[in-house]
Amino acid sequence: MAGTRRHGAGRGRPTLEEVAARAGVGRGTVSRVINGSPRVSDRTRTAVEQAVAELGYVPNRVARALAANRADAVALVIPEPETRLFAEPYFSDIIRGVGAELADTDLQLLLTLIRTPKERQRFAEYLSAHRVDGVLLVSVHADDPLPDLLERLEMPAVLSGRRSAHESVPYVDSDNTGGAQSAVEHLIGRGRTTVATITGPLDMYVAQCRLDGYRAAVRAAGREPEPELVASADFTEEGGRRAMRQLLEQRPHLDAVFAASDVMAAGARQVLRESGRRVPEDVAMVGFEDSAVARHMDPPLTSVRQATEEMGRAMVRVLLEEIEGPSERPAKRPQVVLPTQLVRRESL
Repeated sequence: MAGTRRHGAGRGRPTLEEVAARAGVGRGTVSRVINGSPRVSDRTRTAVEQAVAELGYVPNRVARALAANRADAVALVIPEPETRLFAEPYFSDIIRGVGAELADTDLQLLLTLIRTPKERQRFAEYLSAHRVDGVLLVSVHADDPLPDLLERLEMPAVLSGRRSAHESVPYVDSDNTGGAQSAVEHLIGRGRTTVATITGPLDMYVAQCRLDGYRAAVRAAGREPEPELVASADFTEEGGRRAMRQLLEQRPHLDAVFAASDVMAAGARQVLRESGRRVPEDVAMVGFEDSAVARHMDPPLTSVRQATEEMGRAMVRVLLEEIEGPSERPAKRPQVVLPTQLVRRESL
């Protein structure tokens, strides 16, 4: 059926002008239809879409991006060393959620690790050239200059978490305080009297919130939080080991530990085993994130589930709204806080 072959089967690619001629409209009208403009009647849109299908026209994404002053790309920025990126399930879950939500768009995802001031400066220059349309920023520390730089450049951006209670950049976060409080209330409710905690780095708001939840639960039980029952770490397994050793030196008779991440709980569990403490008979444990680490520990770890993959998806949805939204900044920036849930296993 050679007579029904699409135009261009034996020639070059069909052009925008050929689509316009086939549809009986102007070139600008075809561009508006392809770019999804609402300023086109249904009848005209149907005619153009039919011409596109008949000719087998494929829009030139590079030309479209240039015409719209767009890069058709977003950056996922993780200002942490690659050792943390590959060791902690949190990051892989975020990446999985971001990738899944971007799958149905035309946007390219650029994964960027920033580990040194030089790399931060290089990325700042990259942003200044507007080579991406928006930025997703994960693992934000209080002194990180990137969020302020993004605001100065008026670059659409969304944070995973926030720097403080007064965050000015759009963010997606978990209920870290409520999740931590439920974990410690659970331990106290199971009869544990000396509950310690291993925190994340306290220059991160997420770690501060989980510590606040711990303290709130202790006070709700009629007790006063004791400094000797708090050890700070860095969300790593080795950090969990160091903090657990410190806690055992300070309060050797503690009978429960709330670790602010599953990875730190895994490190703490190793130290408890080395010191002859049984879990949960001697020391009960609860973690945070409900990652694969929690499910595979011995015994399996009770943990606060946060919807990490959904956080990645939600970050993309907020970012796309920021990219497509009005140039005027709204009075209230998008703020999404996802609920948490305690998942009980054998660690108590």
